Amino acid sequence: LGLCVSRASASVLNLNCCLVLLPMCRVLLAFLRGSQKVASRKTRRLLDKSKTFHVTCGVTICIFSVLHVAAHLVNALNFSENYNEDFLSLNAANYRGESNVSYLMSVLVPGLTGVIMVLVLFLMCTASTYAIRVSNYDIFWYTHNLFFVFYMLLMLHVSGGVLKYQTNLEEHPPGCFNPNKTLRENMTVPKAFEESFPDYTTEPFPEDLSVPEPFVQNNFMRICSEEPKFQSHFPETWFWISGPLCLYCVERLYRYIRSNKPVTITSVISHPSNVLEVRMIKDDFKARPGQYVILHCPRVSALESHPFTLTMCPTDTKATFGVHLKVVGDWTERFRDLLLLHSNQDTEILPIFQQRRYPKLYVDGPFGSPFEESLNYEVSLCVAGGIGVTPFASVLNTLLDGWKCYKLRRLYFIWVCRDIESFRWFADLLCTLHSKLWQENRPDYINIQLYLSQTDGIQKIIGEKYQALNSRLLIGRPRWKLLFDEIAKCNRRKTIGVFCCGPNKISKILHKLSNSSNSYGTRFEYNKESFS
Repeated sequence: LGLCVSRASASVLNLNCCLVLLPMCRVLLAFLRGSQKVASRKTRRLLDKSKTFHVTCGVTICIFSVLHVAAHLVNALNFSENYNEDFLSLNAANYRGESNVSYLMSVLVPGLTGVIMVLVLFLMCTASTYAIRVSNYDIFWYTHNLFFVFYMLLMLHVSGGVLKYQTNLEEHPPGCFNPNKTLRENMTVPKAFEESFPDYTTEPFPEDLSVPEPFVQNNFMRICSEEPKFQSHFPETWFWISGPLCLYCVERLYRYIRSNKPVTITSVISHPSNVLEVRMIKDDFKARPGQYVILHCPRVSALESHPFTLTMCPTDTKATFGVHLKVVGDWTERFRDLLLLHSNQDTEILPIFQQRRYPKLYVDGPFGSPFEESLNYEVSLCVAGGIGVTPFASVLNTLLDGWKCYKLRRLYFIWVCRDIESFRWFADLLCTLHSKLWQENRPDYINIQLYLSQTDGIQKIIGEKYQALNSRLLIGRPRWKLLFDEIAKCNRRKTIGVFCCGPNKISKILHKLSNSSNSYGTRFEYNKESFS
């Protein structure tokens, strides 16, 4: 039973170690998401579950690793108790009654690599918990990069050759009779055989002698022509992980080559509520609205990098692209201090002639996200919470350049913030887009609703140019059920894309409402941001 469980769990581990790498191939996912000919909308929506799929494979690896280790401890005991002196080359143990520790030391490569792999997996598993990722992301980042050590040990682990199979089944079939071997020394002689041949010696049997019934099956005599020979199994793990591992390594090499040249930072803007905007230029950089990039600043951290959604994408007329990042941790704090010459100023735009003071910044990407689909629906509902507005900012910037070339004909934009100053991050963008649509006689193209969840007495966005937003500013939280009913009523029998980037509480409510039926025949398709 222990051998069966260990082999079965090993097969499950091979499958999941193969699959767990695929969601991390971001370039491949971005290609599939951006190619409408290769992948349909349903297929692209499945790609949104890549992070969930990765976590599921990781949890499965942890569970079946425990089962695999437990089964091998049972195997060590069974191999010791069932030590076979007739077939010495087949034994995994060295002698009968060998202890588990001695057995593990005897199979040095599988035993030692197995112990180290368990320790590495334990570190990766515990550091991946939500509490550690939130409190100290560095621990999660560095321990998760131990996956390369894990895979190297895994390929060594299967090379021990503990399990063996017989190579000469035709010359020595199982249960055969060997007339050239002393029966009394090597096997239990049947009583009927002793009575028939009381004068049996070690001499070979004459050809005309009959063999007792125990050695005859279906009227055919099974006689061995040679001793059994055994050989170690060729490890199957190589077949499972070599392909995905090579694919991942090739992609990492491609991403390294693509991002080895630093970008040119054109301006840095400090916004209210600890938000920093960085605008950059990079040769041959192309991106679609809703995509994200990974920023790496060696002066902040030699190995650490973080994903940020593009809030401005390059177009045919301008090559500038940008990101907004909220200063909430050690990495963003150090990054802000390096970018801003005077961090005590509220707003600072640094001219190009001061670029020499900027640290080197490398951009990896862009990579796909669910928000790319927001322009492919006829009607879209975009819900943002706080800094979660960043993916929708790139969509709004794209619509500002021109909206007629996209399938989107109506956009519901809901933005919920705790303080009034947060709306100023993209207040100019919203007002400019609103004015443009009014001039083009399409004021119903976008429906803007701003919600201030916590009020401190200031209920308007300061500035006369923000009058269009002040009339759309509401106090409190959205009444999601009524909002969905109103949208369904105005868009009967249509498919509406629902996009959310914000707190999990809002995401769960929107997901539940999207799956609920309504009397207007309107279908809601839920999409959620998930960095892979």
